[in-house]
This record gives sequence, structure tokens and C-alpha cells, in this order.
Amino acid sequence: MISMSEVKTKLRRVKYAMKHDFLTIENVVLAIAILLCFIWTFQSIKAMSRNWELSEKLTAEKKELELLEIEVEAAELENEYYRSEEYQELIARRQLDKKLEGENMVVMPDNSEKAKNKYKTLATEVVEKKYSNFEKWTMFLFPNY
Repeated sequence: MISMSEVKTKLRRVKYAMKHDFLTIENVVLAIAILLCFIWTFQSIKAMSRNWELSEKLTAEKKELELLEIEVEAAELENEYYRSEEYQELIARRQLDKKLEGENMVVMPDNSEKAKNKYKTLATEVVEKKYSNFEKWTMFLFPNY
């Protein structure tokens, strides 16, 4: 068992070591410098993170602005089309059954099944044609041959 005097001796040694070995001016300055480095590093990382978030937000806002500008331009073009004489004539013909002098109405019969299916077979034939990789490269490199 440890006696009380041994415990007191050990405590005095620790107190002496703390006072004379650990709490020197150099160690205090070093501890403050390390603390300041950690604070500076943390704040730098925090600032970089904030800058990254703001940059991403700015990029998103710019894209949204460009999209809105395109939508405004499209709306202006659509309004210009609605003011044109061609559109007004088209609406007059459709809704009011108006026509110009000398025009006659021609009613065409519905297309037959043969006419409806005439071009469907051509489209499927083109899609079904498969080319090998070599043929694709030759067509890309030598389009006229």
C-alpha cells in the first residue's frame, strides 16, 4: 500500500514539474501559437466553404437569368407573330370563316390506307439498316465514297 507521505511527495513533484517545466514562457507562447494556428485553419476552411457555396449560388442565378431572358425573348417574338398580318388572316379564316375575294374552298377526300402507309415502310427500312464499326468509320472519314 502507498503511504500518505509518498502521495504527498508525488504531488509535490508534479506541482514542481508543472511550475518549472510546463508553464514556462516558451511553452505558453507555443501553446498560444498552436491555438491560433488551429483557429486560423478553421476560419480559412469556413471561409472557403462559404465562398464555394456563394459561387455555386451565383452560377445558378446566372443560369436562371439566362433562361428568363430567353423566355422573355420568346414571348416578345410570339407577341410579334400575333401582331403580324399572316396570323390575323389565319385567325380570321379559322374562327370567322372569312376568305379573300376570288378564293374557292376545296374539300379533299380522306387519304386511303395505301396513301397513309406509303412512307411508313421506307422509314422502317432505313432504321433496320445496321452498319459495322468499320463501315461507320469509313463513312465518317470518306463521306463522298
